[in-house]
Amino acid sequence: MDVESSVAEVIERELQLLGPAGRSSGALADQLLDPEFVEVGASGRRWDRRSMLSALPVMQGAADDGPQYVPTEMTGTVLAPGVVHLTFETMLDGRRARRSSIWRKLDDASGWRMYYHQATPVPDV
Repeated sequence: MDVESSVAEVIERELQLLGPAGRSSGALADQLLDPEFVEVGASGRRWDRRSMLSALPVMQGAADDGPQYVPTEMTGTVLAPGVVHLTFETMLDGRRARRSSIWRKLDDASGWRMYYHQATPVPDV
């Protein structure tokens, strides 16, 4: 798989996790989060895979009729074979955050999965 298609596939999966379908579907989120997943959220809270899978369906951005994440400036870089780093910004209900995700692909059967995510709030100026 070439660099461009790896980054494109990871961006597609990131967008799935940001959307209501990915956040509200435990089965889809389970496929997208790496077994060793860790996140440091915009609140500063550290999440592991189990706590994230349980919280995603009730977090903001999970309901079709509620606030939605609006991502911008999403770019990706292949750091090594099977490792992609994405950076982007999101807006959710008037709050902006800068985000960084590391995705890894251990094998073709599991595909690309989010290994690490960090969200940093952008202060109002």
